[in-house]
Amino acid sequence: MAGGVAGGVAGGVAGGQASSPVADPPDVSLPPAQAPPATDPPTSARVDTARVTRLLGTPGLAWLLDRARRRLARSQPLTGAVTLSAPDATQREAAERLLGRRPRGGRSLTLRLDEVDAVLRRSGASPDGLAAAVIALTGPVTRIDDVREAEARAWERAYAPLATLAPELADWAADLRRDGLVRRLARTPGAAADLLHSTATALGALPVTSATSLAAFSARTLGDAHALDDGRPLATLVLSGVRALTGFPDGTGAQWRREAWAAAGLLRDDLSSTVLTLNLRGTPALDWMADTGEPAVLTLRQIAGRPWDAFPPSAIHVCENPSVLSAAADAHGASCPPMVCLQGQPSAAALTLLRHATAQGWTLLYHGDFDWGGLRIATVLRRTVPWRPWRYTAADYRTAVTTGLGSAPLTGTPTESPWDPPLAEALAEVGVRVEEERVLEALLGDLVPQA
Repeated sequence: MAGGVAGGVAGGVAGGQASSPVADPPDVSLPPAQAPPATDPPTSARVDTARVTRLLGTPGLAWLLDRARRRLARSQPLTGAVTLSAPDATQREAAERLLGRRPRGGRSLTLRLDEVDAVLRRSGASPDGLAAAVIALTGPVTRIDDVREAEARAWERAYAPLATLAPELADWAADLRRDGLVRRLARTPGAAADLLHSTATALGALPVTSATSLAAFSARTLGDAHALDDGRPLATLVLSGVRALTGFPDGTGAQWRREAWAAAGLLRDDLSSTVLTLNLRGTPALDWMADTGEPAVLTLRQIAGRPWDAFPPSAIHVCENPSVLSAAADAHGASCPPMVCLQGQPSAAALTLLRHATAQGWTLLYHGDFDWGGLRIATVLRRTVPWRPWRYTAADYRTAVTTGLGSAPLTGTPTESPWDPPLAEALAEVGVRVEEERVLEALLGDLVPQA
């Protein structure tokens, strides 16, 4: 009986009758596995179902049952008035039978829940009143507060895999909780839990020690070669974590995504990412270029596929701008120490090359532009490989400015210089940019071959 009446109630509400001016929230329920502990209103055990059905379970009072049920779901008392706009004759007649009198006339129909409760108690149909009758006719009511609490707990459990991440990802994980990205991608706590578990699994295996195909890594780590394809929610989250893990800068587009993946050792394409070098040796082609003192461009494929322990460790001078490396080739040719040029933000090829070099005991000496962008590039590089400043400290900056080598006022957002904190302070104080090319003479002097 209860199931049939509940269906009638739903049909009556959906039949096109106008609702009250103040909208009630929809009925909310949970699957049995997620349902909170029973906190329903008074039990319906003492309800005379047949009599209650005759009094309340008619199509004409479906709207009243719906209003009462919504109030129970919101933990509101069943007191006060409820109003139905533009009632039909059937609804007015049902209210008259329930109350034993004609309701007040007008364009709307108003009933007081206290009166309905009293009728049910006096008649003996529902000694526990309206709440028990509603439950008997429509089924148990899940309170909205309980639903919200259960959902909040489920979301909290969904984020649990983030606790297994490396400490350097703690800030990223905290931001991920706050920014709503996971909720937009996953929609439900269950889907989010699966998504974040896979995210933590992938990030836990990064960066890889030797460059590998993104598809191969995905198949090996996640069981699906396409799990990290562009456009997939998992790829969005893992790539975001890769940026936090490697310090790779913001960007957009397919080329940027290739470079960002490669920063963690995952190759979407091993030919488009390149790095400019001078006088590196170890292959016939590189040896020939070094013998002539000419710059060489290496692809990520060439770097990732060779044993970089084939020649003894030395120092590599790393610069930001190609003009510095070109000038070094002109000035010193084949006798110039090995050099690598980042050409702005470090590419995957540059990061891979320098990672290999430091792993084999090479020392990196770095110089860049004295501006906020230059400091950011240096910081990104420092997160991937250790390096020592090459005329790239506060003292060097102040000397350049004092000798009139400043080029323009500083612009952009200030940042830090972890290798030499006074450098960022000096830039903020002086406010002048010094481009790398402006100190070229001093840099070339450092590259003079030792006798």
